[in-house]
Amino acid sequence: MASLNLFSISISPSQITLLPSTFLSINNGTRRLAIAARSHRVPRRKIRKRPPDRDMSSIVSIPELPRRRDSEESLLLDSRISVAEGDTSNTNVEEDRDTSSIRTQPPRKERNLSITRSKFYGVELSPDNVAVAMVYFVQGVLGLARLAVSFYLKDDLRLDPAETAVITGLSSLPWLVKPLYGFISDSVPLFGYRRRSYLVLSGLLGAFSWSLMAAFVDSKYSAAFCILLGSLSVAFSDVVVDSMVVERARGESQSVSGSLQSLCWGSSAFGGIVSSYFSGSLVESYGVRFVFGVTALLPLITSAVAVLVNEQRVVRPASGQKENIPLVSPGFLQTSKQNMIQLWSAIKQPNVFLPTLFIFLWQATPHSDSAMFYFTTNKLGFTPEFLGRVKLVTSIASLLGVGLYNGFLKTVPLRKIFLVTTIFGTGLGMTQVILVSGFNRQLGISDEWFAIGDSLILTVLAQASFMPVLVLAARLCPEGMEATLFATLMSISNGGSVLGGLMGAGLTQVFGITKDSFGNLSTLIILCNLSSLLPLPLLGLLPRDSPDTLAKDDADVEMKSN
Repeated sequence: MASLNLFSISISPSQITLLPSTFLSINNGTRRLAIAARSHRVPRRKIRKRPPDRDMSSIVSIPELPRRRDSEESLLLDSRISVAEGDTSNTNVEEDRDTSSIRTQPPRKERNLSITRSKFYGVELSPDNVAVAMVYFVQGVLGLARLAVSFYLKDDLRLDPAETAVITGLSSLPWLVKPLYGFISDSVPLFGYRRRSYLVLSGLLGAFSWSLMAAFVDSKYSAAFCILLGSLSVAFSDVVVDSMVVERARGESQSVSGSLQSLCWGSSAFGGIVSSYFSGSLVESYGVRFVFGVTALLPLITSAVAVLVNEQRVVRPASGQKENIPLVSPGFLQTSKQNMIQLWSAIKQPNVFLPTLFIFLWQATPHSDSAMFYFTTNKLGFTPEFLGRVKLVTSIASLLGVGLYNGFLKTVPLRKIFLVTTIFGTGLGMTQVILVSGFNRQLGISDEWFAIGDSLILTVLAQASFMPVLVLAARLCPEGMEATLFATLMSISNGGSVLGGLMGAGLTQVFGITKDSFGNLSTLIILCNLSSLLPLPLLGLLPRDSPDTLAKDDADVEMKSN
C-alpha cells in the first residue's frame, strides 16, 4: 500500500507553490530534499474527500547511500521538516538512528575485544598488566650478567675474594632506600607522568650502566660504580612497578589481587630461569664483555613497555600563567616530612621495632659465598657453563622452596619456623666442608654432582626460611601505610644482608683466603654457619600468634623479594 512506500505532508496549494523537481538545500550541504508537488485543477471539495497521502507527497532521498531505501526504512522518516531554518536534527529519524549506531559501534567492538582477551595466571592481559609482567620479567632475566660480573672481577680485574665480596655488597646499597624512590615517584612527576617517565628513565639508566661495563670499564672502582648504577635502575623500577601493582589491586577481591601477585612472581621467576643457563654458556663461548653488551639491551624493554601504562598526565599551567609548583615544592617537602614522622612513629613501637630488630640480626650473619666461588672455579675447575647449570637448578629450587612453605609451613607459628629452618640450615651448610676437604670423592661422589645436590637442598631450605620474613614484615604494617612500611622493613632486611656480606669479606681477609690460597676455607665455612645460630636466643622478640592468624595474614604477603 502507499503508506508503506512514502510519507505525505498535507500542504495547501494556496500557501506554497512548488515547481516540479525543485531541490531545496538543507543546512548540512550534503542532503537535498526533492519535493514533487502535483497540483490538480479539481474542485476544492473533491480535494477534501481524497486522502492526503494521494494529494501531495514529499519523497526524501539521500543520494550518497549506494543502495535504495526499502519501504521499511522509509517508514521511519520524520515528517516534521523545517525548510526555512534548514533544521535536520528532527527531520530524519533514520539519520539519527544511523548516527547513533555509528557512535555506539566502537564500544561494541571494545566489548568484543574484552571478551576475547586472553588471561594468564587468572589476570586479564590488558596493556597495563602486560607492562607490569614485562618489567618483572626484565628484573629476573637481568641475572644473565651476575655470573659474568663474578668472572670479570676474578679473572679480568684479578681481585681477591674479599674485594669481590665488598663490591658485591656495595652494589646492594640502592635497595636500602626504596621508600625514598616511592616518595619521589609519587610527589615529583617527570615530564607530566609519575610512572611512565620513571620506568623509561630506569631502563635508560640500566642500559647506560651495562654499556659502560661492555666497552669502557677497566678498573675495580669504575666497575663498582657501573654495577651500582645498574642496581639503582632495577631498584627504582621495582618500586615504580610495585606501586602500579598496589594501585591495581586496591579495591579488588583477594582472588584477583593474588592472581596479580602470582603473575608478577611468575614473570620474575621465568626470567630468572631463562637467564640461568645462558649466563654460563654465553660467558664460556663469547666472554664477559659480550654478555654485558647483551644485558645492556634488556633494560630497554622496561623503557619500551612504559608506553603501555595507562596513566593520566599531570596538567601543567597554560602558557602565560605562572607555574607556582617548582620541581621540589614545599608541599612535597612537607609531605615527605610528615611521612617520615609517621613512619618513625610506626617503627619505634615495640610490637614493630623488636621483630624488625630480629629480622636485621638474622640477615646480618656473615657468609662465605665469594670465597666458595673462587674455590670452585680456581681449585675445582668448574667452568662457567657448569655454573650456569647450577644456577638453573637453584632457580628451580627457589620455586620449590616457595611451594614447600605454601604447602606445609604457612600455618606453623613463626618462632617454630625460624628455629627449625635455622638449625637445619646450619647443619646442611656444613656439607660444604665435605666439598672443600674432598671427602665426597672418597664416597664416590664427583665434585660436580655433590655441588649440584648441595646447592639444590640449601636453596630450597633458604627460600622456605626466608618466606616467614615476608610474612612477618607484612603483618607488622599498620593500616594506612602498608606499602611504605613494608618497603622500609624490606630495606632493613636488605641492609642486614649487606652487613653480613661485608662481615664475610672481613673474615675472608682475616683468615688469609685469596684467589690461590684456601687453607682456612673450612674454618671460615664453619664459623659462618655457626654464627647463624646467634639470633635464636632473640626469638622471643617475635610475636606469638595462632596458626589461623598466620594463615589469614599470609594471604596479604607480596611474594617478591630482592
